[in-house]
Amino acid sequence: SYFVTDKVLGWLVAFAALGMQVGLLVAFVIASEVKLQDDKIDIQFTWKCPRDSFVCKDTADLTGAGWFIFSVLMIANLAKDMISGSKLIYHSLEVRHPIGSRIRYFIGGTLLCSITLFALYKHVSFTLPPYLR
Repeated sequence: SYFVTDKVLGWLVAFAALGMQVGLLVAFVIASEVKLQDDKIDIQFTWKCPRDSFVCKDTADLTGAGWFIFSVLMIANLAKDMISGSKLIYHSLEVRHPIGSRIRYFIGGTLLCSITLFALYKHVSFTLPPYLR
């Protein structure tokens, strides 16, 4: 992590990468918001109600197996960052490190865990059907 270094260039690279990640995640979160009045929404309507029938059917293809695979992939991809961020926070509590390093470890770990949880939120909110949000 570039947040661990005491070099200014490393911090600039880390904040630039963090800023780009937040920008992309915010764009996806905004796109996943339900605004039914907007014609440019990214929602796929899954309920089909034929005019000649009183019965509507849900054509969504989200199954338990799909959610299981989604969960495994999210855990596999995001667990590494969450573990690394947690380790940095843990190392910031160790007295054997100088105070400057401890502050850098804490900031880096907190930011890494935060962006990881935000990515998880984005994935779940973009994947959930609108009626479950």
